[in-house]
Amino acid sequence: MVVGAYAMRYDGIVVGARVAGAATAMLLARRGLRVLAVDRARFPSDTLSTHQIQVPGVARLHRWGLLERVRVAGTPATRRVRLDVGHAVLDGHFPAYDGVDALYSPRRTVLDALLVEAARAAGAEVRENFVVEGVVGAGDRVTGIRGFQRGSAPVTERAHLIVGADGKHSRVAEAVGARRYRVRAARSFGCYTYWSGVPLAEGELYQRPGRAVAAFPTNDGLVMVYTAAPMAEFAGFRSDVDTHYRATLDLCGDLGDRVRSGVRAERYRLAPDLPNLFRVPYGPGWALVGDAGVVMDPITAQGITNAFRDAELLADAIVAELGGARRALRGYHQKRDAAVRPMFDLTVRLAALGPPRRVDRWLLASIADRPVEVDRFLAAFAGGIDLRKYRRSAWRLLMSRQRGHHMVEVGAPRGRGGG
Repeated sequence: MVVGAYAMRYDGIVVGARVAGAATAMLLARRGLRVLAVDRARFPSDTLSTHQIQVPGVARLHRWGLLERVRVAGTPATRRVRLDVGHAVLDGHFPAYDGVDALYSPRRTVLDALLVEAARAAGAEVRENFVVEGVVGAGDRVTGIRGFQRGSAPVTERAHLIVGADGKHSRVAEAVGARRYRVRAARSFGCYTYWSGVPLAEGELYQRPGRAVAAFPTNDGLVMVYTAAPMAEFAGFRSDVDTHYRATLDLCGDLGDRVRSGVRAERYRLAPDLPNLFRVPYGPGWALVGDAGVVMDPITAQGITNAFRDAELLADAIVAELGGARRALRGYHQKRDAAVRPMFDLTVRLAALGPPRRVDRWLLASIADRPVEVDRFLAAFAGGIDLRKYRRSAWRLLMSRQRGHHMVEVGAPRGRGGG
């Protein structure tokens, strides 16, 4: 096929080959498209990450035939999570979602390399250590990229569609002028590192005034412990990271003591650059996926799962578009926004690290002694249940329990307990 005066060597070029880009390249190649994926990194290599692949994301790995590789790499499954919000403790399990009942928290050195290998195995060409300098076009349409592999001469490669999967500061998005919307300022910053020898049942989450903490097992017998604090405190935190990090853990029951019983395996990672925004994800000759299209604070650990979902949605749209379907990419935009917006709004609110709303306190206290409801709450928090539907059902449950409690209290004889 030819666009303008240029023969197209590829159906699609994916800029960025981490979770969103490698998954998109793999899915397109599996559908028979000619795909080039490029990344400035060499794999395996690390990047800042919350690590968690929520249950719906794990279900996609399973469907793609990649979950067993994650397991073989030594990534532990997390089926049980304990959420301690101070006034209530919820301890439960993830309900099954498409045959999967656990989340995984792989190191990015493991996950990204695995996905790049899967893209290559599907038939995609992957060029590592490749720096994209910009996009090229004909008229108002993007037709290719310009860049170079380190140590080699610059080249121009052309395709019917250029996919920006190059993260929250996407050069592709900037080059095409992708419009931003629902922009919310960064509210928190994160800090994490890895520990060996720390006793951990499975997953642990803590919410405290002005703080959030997550502890999950990862590869090589390590535990990843993440803390979040308000952005206004970043300068003070950075002045003595170890002291402030440990002081945060001391707010979380015996977690601080358990961490002290272990050994810090690596340096601290600080993450102060945590924007929240949407970008229009398509235009003439281009599309965006992953953090290039929607990025949000990692406090709900949805980034990898969002990337997998959007990779599927975008791959379907690209195949349809190249097959002659009109408005397929517009449909991708609509489906993406409908899927992510409820969790985005929740994430922005939680990232403020403010005191819990009264209704949230009531809800968590009300379900803490009901295992089935705890499991449903965890499913909603992980994205396995539609948040809007869960809120409605949870509100009905809360009102029912409040009415029942009131009736018992009013009608109980003196000297006898009600409940």
